[in-house]
Amino acid sequence: MILSPSGDLAFFLTAIPAVILLGLSKGGFSGLSSLAMPLMALAVSPVKAAAIVLPILIVQDWVSVWAFRRDFDLRNLAILIPGAAVGVAAGWLLAARVDEQAVRLAVGLISVGFVVFMIVRDRLAGAEPTRANVAPGLFWGAIAGFTSFVSHAGAPPMMVYVLPQRLAPRIFAGTSAFLFAAINLLKVGPYFLLGQFSPENLTASAWLLPVAVASTFAGVWLVRRVSSERFYLAVLILTFVIGVKLIWDGATGLLA
Repeated sequence: MILSPSGDLAFFLTAIPAVILLGLSKGGFSGLSSLAMPLMALAVSPVKAAAIVLPILIVQDWVSVWAFRRDFDLRNLAILIPGAAVGVAAGWLLAARVDEQAVRLAVGLISVGFVVFMIVRDRLAGAEPTRANVAPGLFWGAIAGFTSFVSHAGAPPMMVYVLPQRLAPRIFAGTSAFLFAAINLLKVGPYFLLGQFSPENLTASAWLLPVAVASTFAGVWLVRRVSSERFYLAVLILTFVIGVKLIWDGATGLLA
């Protein structure tokens, strides 16, 4: 039972770096959060890791929402959040039937394919930034909501839709912050009904909260000091690395 930092050394050795990644992601480096769950799953089951992480994500969400309270794209949020709500509902209804490894594999393939598409698109076509369109936004919002519910891996689908718009880094970060704040609140009821919030899991979450808040502020500080070109290059590299990691995890999990 995890009651204190000394209660399970292996857990905290993986959980603290994972929470730092979550904080940097919430601070604006969207996508890093997808590395946190596989890291925590080295010490505890993916289901337990997801339950411990959700309260932490909610606290980090509201730190980042406050930090980016004036920096967001309302049209994107108006399109993405309804789609995400549908995705969360689907994740809840299918929770007992969904293979988490298959979801990881699918998200990984989407992430890597998206990075390749963006490189080809920008190098060969020199395409102009896209705009927030309803149909694709609802679709990718639903995928983000579903994958976030199943494995807290909603960032890559969201980036497939938002990155081609080339929003300013602070607007991108703020839009992501508001979107995932909404998604994570939508997940609270279903997680509670599925019995995910045990006293043990909530205690572990509480021990990790100071690291969560500090790392979120660190992410906000970094995003506000990075140029647009470097920001998007960093996000693309992270998306590719995360995608490869998810493909490996999903494929090995399915073959095991």
